[in-house]
Amino acid sequence: MSDTNAANLQHAFDYLDRVITARIELHQRQADDPAPEKLPGLAFFEDSSAFAGFIRERQPSFDEYVVLLLALVPHVQPSFLDNLFLRRLPDQGLFAEFGGSRDNANRLFQPTGETALFTLAGIDLDRRFEVQKLFSADHWFAAEGVLQLQTAKPGEPGFSGRLLLNPDYVELFTTGSISAPHFSSAFPAQRIGTGLAWEDLVLDSNVQQRIDEIRCWIEHHRQLMQDWQMAARFKPGYRVLFHGPPGTGKTLTATLLGKHTGREVYRVDLSTVVSKYIGETEKNLAALFDKARNRDWILFFDEADALFGKRTGIKDAHDRFANQEVSYLLQKVEEFDGLVILASNLKSNLDDAFLRRFNAVIGFPLPAAREREQIWRISMPTGVSFDTPELPYERLARFELSGGTIINAVHYACLQALSRGGDKHLVYDDLQRGIALEMEKEGRVFKPL
Repeated sequence: MSDTNAANLQHAFDYLDRVITARIELHQRQADDPAPEKLPGLAFFEDSSAFAGFIRERQPSFDEYVVLLLALVPHVQPSFLDNLFLRRLPDQGLFAEFGGSRDNANRLFQPTGETALFTLAGIDLDRRFEVQKLFSADHWFAAEGVLQLQTAKPGEPGFSGRLLLNPDYVELFTTGSISAPHFSSAFPAQRIGTGLAWEDLVLDSNVQQRIDEIRCWIEHHRQLMQDWQMAARFKPGYRVLFHGPPGTGKTLTATLLGKHTGREVYRVDLSTVVSKYIGETEKNLAALFDKARNRDWILFFDEADALFGKRTGIKDAHDRFANQEVSYLLQKVEEFDGLVILASNLKSNLDDAFLRRFNAVIGFPLPAAREREQIWRISMPTGVSFDTPELPYERLARFELSGGTIINAVHYACLQALSRGGDKHLVYDDLQRGIALEMEKEGRVFKPL
């Protein structure tokens, strides 16, 4: 069993106490003693906790470690810094140089960028400029969505914004794991999964080959980007379009890709993403992709043509903002470092300019007769019997149906069998009735065989 984070964090905050205390002492004697500054050396606490695992993986520098602790401590021990200042500065009060914000309900000290600069560099300008680099966009704090500096209020110094630690990492460093996000306007996606296996998915051989190519990317993309040093030449992530009639296996394929590669699959609700308010769609998309970044998730946009469809000419303000939304989404999809799958019933609904940005475009056709027969067979309950003298699978396969439609017809016939007594004895007329009901949904005329 892994250690909890408590012991490691207690050691880390004791270390932070020593660092800040050393800064206070250095600042107090600076005028009388020009000796070089000396803060405590870097010291980690080794155990099997999630926090220790993060530290081992990232190997932060002294500056990075202190900034990380400054951002974390308000979430774990909110009064930590106030108590420290009270102990170390009982008479003269807090140095203005420490910066900080008390813009919270309890008026507790919240570390800012200025807090980090002064703690690590004092008034040494060269050191301060060096520390500032920790908050650049290309530092791993920002690039991997771990920590950022809040934008300063208008008219305030640039580093007066608070240190903001990603809530996912707050959770990881405290509870030891990151829970699945809840569906909301801030995260308009739901995790989906399946209890089925690849053997339960019947696909055309050409389609299966294309799916294997996606699995190949999942297994080898890190080696391609890092070991082969191709990150500068290839865009991050992988973008795939699944197109075809409903019920042909697009969603099931996405969930199986996640299940058998150890990745979570999130279906994006585009009706929640798209807003009637200008700028809100971009905000929703940014929140979604920020949450998914560096998480090895598969994002599945179902009925994608609702937002990714052919862009209109600019006739009015609505058209202009609609096109901006599509362009923004294109940018976020291309920047995402994971697998993005878009599903559409009709490939022709999508903009050709957008199609060119996919790594793979895979059509899911309606199954042929041989494939339909196989779907009928694997869809039946174990140990089922029929009221026909011979197994009806070949006969049922003559109906031109999708896999989803076949499942629905089997579901109907099974319920009818249960209503008659509960044994696994299916009636062929019930199966035909189930097929007829499904064809009615599609506006098709049913002809019994």
